[in-house]
Amino acid sequence: MWFGADYHPEHWVHPYDGTETEPEARWHRDVELMLRAGMNIVRMGEFCWGLYEPEEGKYDFGWMRRVMDLMHAGGIRVILGTPTAAPPLWLAAKHPEILPLDSRGLPLNPGTRHAYCLNSDLYWRYARNIVNRLAGELGHHPALVGWQVDNGIGGHSTEFSFNDETRHDWHLWLQAKYGTIENLNRCMGLRFWGQTVTDWNQVPMPKVAPTVHNPALVMDWMRFSSDSCVAFIRMQCDLLRELTPGKPVTTNLRSLSRHFDHFDMAEVLDFVALDSFATVKSMFAEHACEFDMIRSLKKTGAQPPGGGDGFWVIEQKAGNVNWQDINSLLRPGVVRLFTYQAISRGADGILYFFWRQPRIGPEKFYGGVLSHDGKGDNRVYKEVSQVGDELRLLGPVLEGSTVRPEVCLLFSHENEWTQKLPQQPTRLFHQRDHYLLFYKALYDRNIQVDFARPSEDLSRYKLVIAPSLHQLAAGETDLLKLYVQNGGTLLATCNTGLVDEHHMVPTTGIPLFLTDLFGLEVLEFDPLPADSDNHMNSKGDFHISQMHPVRWWADVIEPRECQILATYAKDFYAGRPAMTQNNYGLGRALYLGTVSHGAFYLDLVDWLRNLCGLHPLLKVPTGIEVGMREKDGTRIFFLLNHANSPVRINLLKPMHDFLTGATVRGAYDLPPHGVLVLDEHSARTQTHDANAEDAAGSGA
Repeated sequence: MWFGADYHPEHWVHPYDGTETEPEARWHRDVELMLRAGMNIVRMGEFCWGLYEPEEGKYDFGWMRRVMDLMHAGGIRVILGTPTAAPPLWLAAKHPEILPLDSRGLPLNPGTRHAYCLNSDLYWRYARNIVNRLAGELGHHPALVGWQVDNGIGGHSTEFSFNDETRHDWHLWLQAKYGTIENLNRCMGLRFWGQTVTDWNQVPMPKVAPTVHNPALVMDWMRFSSDSCVAFIRMQCDLLRELTPGKPVTTNLRSLSRHFDHFDMAEVLDFVALDSFATVKSMFAEHACEFDMIRSLKKTGAQPPGGGDGFWVIEQKAGNVNWQDINSLLRPGVVRLFTYQAISRGADGILYFFWRQPRIGPEKFYGGVLSHDGKGDNRVYKEVSQVGDELRLLGPVLEGSTVRPEVCLLFSHENEWTQKLPQQPTRLFHQRDHYLLFYKALYDRNIQVDFARPSEDLSRYKLVIAPSLHQLAAGETDLLKLYVQNGGTLLATCNTGLVDEHHMVPTTGIPLFLTDLFGLEVLEFDPLPADSDNHMNSKGDFHISQMHPVRWWADVIEPRECQILATYAKDFYAGRPAMTQNNYGLGRALYLGTVSHGAFYLDLVDWLRNLCGLHPLLKVPTGIEVGMREKDGTRIFFLLNHANSPVRINLLKPMHDFLTGATVRGAYDLPPHGVLVLDEHSARTQTHDANAEDAAGSGA
């Protein structure tokens, strides 16, 4: 298990620390404190271009080599960042053409990070040069175990730039995709408003205009911009693999919050790494979703340092952030709790951001492992040190273990981009909110979840849920049919298959190419106001615990071969299907034509568990999150208490507590923000024999 911090030694030289006679003295103390906390890795150097190359062609890598020497002497390994996310000021002064232009054609000015156009050949040349120099100077240092390329690629909306070089690349990209102008005009539907083109150079970039651009054109722009991000990262990855073979390469991703295809990006990386913003305690389900999404980006072929196939959290928040309206402190135990949440969902590396709260720059009040004074006697350092001690015990147990969900949520970046375009059927419908309704219900029932693109092989899953795949390609619909044909269970929802990959509405019925799979056709769809008054009535073997509202959207469904499981109660479509099931090949296809509240999805998940033979990891009281990793027949359970008070669990059979070495059984009070790491093999040493007669709550 890799455990460490994001270290910025450039912040901790005289006059910010150290002395005039020993300006780098602080580095020695930091290594001591890292070792005391159980750390074995640091990430460094991701914003140091202006320090490596203070003037063009004049380089200084000696200071970083001295830091790496100290780390190596202490047994701490290094992930080194390439510094291309923060070009030096001299570069922009000499070549202002590298600066990105926004959608109004105005330049984004230098003096900060991400001040570059991803399509600038000149910037690529300078980036290659600094990466080449860095690898030549430090790439064979014995402390180095891997690279992080760039930092937060696409941050601050810099996935998009509207420079002349971007226009040139855009037109080449379109030519490669469409081949002929006639094909482009036809596929994009440019006859609308008479915006057909006769030359590639006429195709606009979607800059600020009097009204909206053609959605097919905007979608291709999103794809092109995504490809530009991936190409920039691929260029550096390929270069580093050539210069430093055997050193794995990653970049830090932001859990699908950037406007590029994270699945495409994962393909060019050796392993996936996350910037986790797990800072808000009440959003623990959303944080779990974030970890599951990142883990799902590279299900096979991962090659992180030291082996394994898990992901890394290369920036795990060590405290409060500085970008919310109110940046409250994390309460005691919460940093540890979120650390174990990440580990329980497959993380094999945890690096805290920051190592120490900086005294300089715009992030002075960002939380760190160390507080500003750097003494190492602060609350967070002690909490992180506790985790370090625990991971010494857990490391051998977790090595080689994996997370193996039986349920999958389908997610498509193109579909997400589509539903953010203007002039949607309703502004109340948000794709992220929709899939979180399903995710939270599965999370509350402690059922593990993967995410996948519709184009993936889904055969490993017992249940696949496809929330609102508004845009679907014909090849994707074929794969969904194949999954069901071979015995899978697919649940799709309203707002599915309204357009194809060219943003054209089908004439063969909605959902696109899937009417036979679901045994129905959506004749109309009704976007609903916030105060709509309708609900569902259940039918057949689908039972619900209460009256569930119909919200946001209602499909008017014409059933064909399907079985009706629920109907609408009101409006002109009262009595029409709201939820259906259809047998198809060896499997079944369910369709939910509306959106409801959280309680409905709990009922739905409970019903689906029985239908598909799904089992929760453990039976525990509400508020206890359960994660599981497994290897060689051993199942390692993580029980996390997100409550501010103790929660009593009832363990129906003896289980081994990895953190204490004890056997726990019967009633056990998990303290506020407490963590248990268990397996089903009881220890032969000490026994924590809880009073089973006083057991309360659910059994585990």
